[in-house]
Amino acid sequence: MFNDPEKRIRLLRERLPKLYDLLDPCTLCPRQCMVARREGEAGECGIADKLIVSTIGLHHGNEYPISGTRGSGNIFASGCNLHCVYCQNWGISQGREGRTMSANDLATAMLQLSDMGAHNINCVSPSHVVPLLMDAYLKAIEQGLRLPFVYNTGGYDSLETLQLLDGIVDIYLPDMKYADADIGQKYSDVVDYPRYNQAAVKEMHRQVGPLVRDEQGVAISGVLVRHLVLPEDTGQCGKIFDFLESEIPGPVYVNIMAQYRPCYKAASVKSLSRPLQSEEYLAARAEALQRKSLKLIE
Repeated sequence: MFNDPEKRIRLLRERLPKLYDLLDPCTLCPRQCMVARREGEAGECGIADKLIVSTIGLHHGNEYPISGTRGSGNIFASGCNLHCVYCQNWGISQGREGRTMSANDLATAMLQLSDMGAHNINCVSPSHVVPLLMDAYLKAIEQGLRLPFVYNTGGYDSLETLQLLDGIVDIYLPDMKYADADIGQKYSDVVDYPRYNQAAVKEMHRQVGPLVRDEQGVAISGVLVRHLVLPEDTGQCGKIFDFLESEIPGPVYVNIMAQYRPCYKAASVKSLSRPLQSEEYLAARAEALQRKSLKLIE
């Protein structure tokens, strides 16, 4: 829940230098690239020290608690610290389509989203550009922005970075893609995805707790986990749900997503080269419903 703007401004001013320090050498995410991004070197994410933004606008296609009736104020950052072979937004994540924006320009865009009626500021794929986004968010709050911040992530996040966001991020919207490290390496080109992902979700929940919604059902704080069901249960959803039930105090709100389709390089991967079948999605939902602490949301 957005409250006490003066405290949030103080936290951001205190922590921004620490976040920028993580850019050079870059340890912002678990990849630990160690490149000098502030000197213009691009990390594995493909981004140096300039924020590239693909799209900005009201988005009505998120879960209802995020989009609500007026839409979520989406800011889609280009580049990504994951290299998923099936990425549906590969032109943005891998091709880095978009325009370079300064912190002042993005702050102005955030204020415009607020004027348009956005329920929140929803930063998509923020993990590799956290200080750049937070710089803009601070400037927007200083100019009167009073919307919650949504951290909409692929789930490969550093604890050090997340801890610097405590008291600043209101809503965490993490993916939990895989329960098997080898699968994460094979399909997203990252080391030990489950270990980092699970630790990140624990930290997110420690900070903001379960999802809290207002009288209209729109989220004001908390964690909402996403799991995209892959063909042949490649992500091993049962193990992910076991983790959530055993390690995260309930209730845990989960969106089980059915929109997988073979994109980008997926056609060359046998197990991912076809669309998801309805029975595979229904099997994942049935798995989740066996866990009493999980609450399904769409």
